[in-house]
Amino acid sequence: MAVSGITTGINSGLPIGELVTAMVNAEKAPKEAQLARLSSSTTTKLSGLGQLNSALGEFQTALKDLNSATLFEKRTATSSNTSALTATAGKTASPGSYEIEVKSLATASKVATQALGATFKSGDDEQTLSVKIGESGTAVDVTIAAGSDLNSVRDQLNTALKGKGVSVSTINDPATGKSRLVFSGNETGNGKDVIVSGSGDLAALSVDGRTQLDPADTQGAGYIVQATNAQFSVDGLALSSPTNSVKGAIADVSFELVGKTDDKPLTLKVGEDGAGVKAGIKKFVDAYNKLITTTNDLTRVTKVGEDGTPLVGGLVGDSTIRNLLSGVRNELVNPTGTGAFKVLADLGITTQKNGTLKIDDTKLDTAMKGDFDAVGSFFLGDTGLMKRLDGQVAGYSQTGGILSQRMQALESTRSDIKKQTDDLNLRVDKMQQRLLSQFYAMDSLVGQLNGTSSQLESALSNLPGVVKKSR
Repeated sequence: MAVSGITTGINSGLPIGELVTAMVNAEKAPKEAQLARLSSSTTTKLSGLGQLNSALGEFQTALKDLNSATLFEKRTATSSNTSALTATAGKTASPGSYEIEVKSLATASKVATQALGATFKSGDDEQTLSVKIGESGTAVDVTIAAGSDLNSVRDQLNTALKGKGVSVSTINDPATGKSRLVFSGNETGNGKDVIVSGSGDLAALSVDGRTQLDPADTQGAGYIVQATNAQFSVDGLALSSPTNSVKGAIADVSFELVGKTDDKPLTLKVGEDGAGVKAGIKKFVDAYNKLITTTNDLTRVTKVGEDGTPLVGGLVGDSTIRNLLSGVRNELVNPTGTGAFKVLADLGITTQKNGTLKIDDTKLDTAMKGDFDAVGSFFLGDTGLMKRLDGQVAGYSQTGGILSQRMQALESTRSDIKKQTDDLNLRVDKMQQRLLSQFYAMDSLVGQLNGTSSQLESALSNLPGVVKKSR
């Protein structure tokens, strides 16, 4: 601690600053070193517990994800030709393989009116066009303003039919200058034909979606595309659907028809979600290995050179880690249930020399293909491995648990160290000021004594009979 102000006595010549600094440091150094060691140890432990808590949190998340009945109930539906059909399967779908042929897709109605010249106008009075989908559909009556040309009719129709399942466009023939209105429905399936009827001048816009358009007949009207059902087969059984989104053809399997198979049937395979389950198992193993690696790092003692000070982890000799790992490892080797798989090794998951787990993919795949339900029983439920492991670690990681309590205690220790450090600095500052005052008082006294000594010497030298020394 540096001393400001006068550092050398004016009268005594003593190094006051150095003396005070030495005395203050002698008082401060032992306690300061003790607090520094305690602060370093506390920070190291707090950091180590934080790392352990983080790894434990990831481990618990992996346990929760794997201990999910939904994961094991999930089914996959795989199409060999996704350009013709895609599919999804629910949890009650029966595993199996199906041969599917898509002969035609469900279509929506598209109809065209007869070709009309550029001079076409509606009558001098308002007239009505009726538009409906299917013979039994509800007609939408659209009032057309007097004197409307074809483009105006189109715009008025689109405004009135918005949200009603029909849109209208114009197709123009550059060679003849004639135009047609084209009505497009958005509902697929048999009987969903667009039907338009009008009277008076608007009768020319009447069109029945059940009649095919003859492109060569400019006065003709009819469908360009007729509304039809999708035609497909499952294992040779002919089926039909009003939409391309098919549900119920195979129990709890939904598929989307997107293209024809052209006499080359595709294969749809429905089965358990083995890939999803395996990903969950791998996540569990990775999280466990991270927990082991973290605890190994926190409890490792590494020798540095022949005579060097060894490097130690932040939680060397910590009983919390020993107890935690002991409980987890006991559950890993504890046989469970009456199924085909009782320990992880039965699934090809074994412990390596460093304590981490390793997966034998071939053995795991064989186990899942051989008895998928037994694999689920091993991991799931109150007696499953995931639940039992979570029971071992929950007391450490939960709010108010062992790690939380220890970290709170360490934070309290850090606060106490700061308070002790502040108190020490305050006490040392007061000590420094006291010592400086005492040394300055001494220096002043020395000055006074030197002055008195000079006066006595002068007085004595002037007494009769005193022989003065030659100078």
